Amino acid sequence: MESILGTELWQGKTLADVMTLDFIASAAGSVLGAIAILIAGWFVSSFLQRRVRALGARHAHLDDMLFDFLASILRYLVLGFTVLFVLNTFGVQTTSVVAIVGAAGLAIGLALQGTLSNVAAGVMLIVFRPIKLGDFVSVAGQMGTVKAINLNFTELASVGNIQVIIPNASVWGNVITNYSSYDTRRAEWVFSVGYGVNLADAERIIRDTILADARSLSAPEPFIQVNNLGASSVDFLVRVWCDASVYFAYQADMKRAVKEALDAGGIDIPFPTQKVLQVAG
Repeated sequence: MESILGTELWQGKTLADVMTLDFIASAAGSVLGAIAILIAGWFVSSFLQRRVRALGARHAHLDDMLFDFLASILRYLVLGFTVLFVLNTFGVQTTSVVAIVGAAGLAIGLALQGTLSNVAAGVMLIVFRPIKLGDFVSVAGQMGTVKAINLNFTELASVGNIQVIIPNASVWGNVITNYSSYDTRRAEWVFSVGYGVNLADAERIIRDTILADARSLSAPEPFIQVNNLGASSVDFLVRVWCDASVYFAYQADMKRAVKEALDAGGIDIPFPTQKVLQVAG
């Protein structure tokens, strides 16, 4: 029965007609398969991207920028493999395609060495996070608050609120001083008094004035000692810890407060003087 139906189906068809119909059927199947693979790859990549971003958003202590970057990389990897599967559906040798893409990537990499070095540095900055958004840092000779970190450059806002753009290669390849990494900082001053004053009284006034400020931390223990006998003064070295967020205002305020307290306590604060002697001719 099958042979009879087959004979009736192809009756009057030439070999060329049969081959053409077979090719069309095969091509249609490949196209439908490729479309199915593309749709599946698109949905899978979008789903994984959303899941990775949601993971970062779920935990406040994790860096959203890092998870956005990882989500994008994962999405494009899935889409890349999807394209390879589609090409394989049409009988294309994917190993040759990979080799061509690799050669093209090498040529592009050689032509864009500077840009790619910034991208590579950007990846390192995002992954290892030596600096984060909102940190006050000093890097590549620039100081300011970190406003943005992307794959090409890092943006700072200077103390005067001026935008500073630094290529990531310069950020990653230089010493980074991050003033916001730790919750506390040590403030340091040198206060000078005259040789004729009572040093115990001077030390007491300095200590009481600084420790009376609510921003002064009792631990680690404050350090207030004479550390230098100058040409015209006795110098007290003072080191007290405070919260990093109030460091600059605290350091400036204490200079004035201690000066006014020493004046009120009758403690002489020396300053450079010159004596001019005239010799009679």
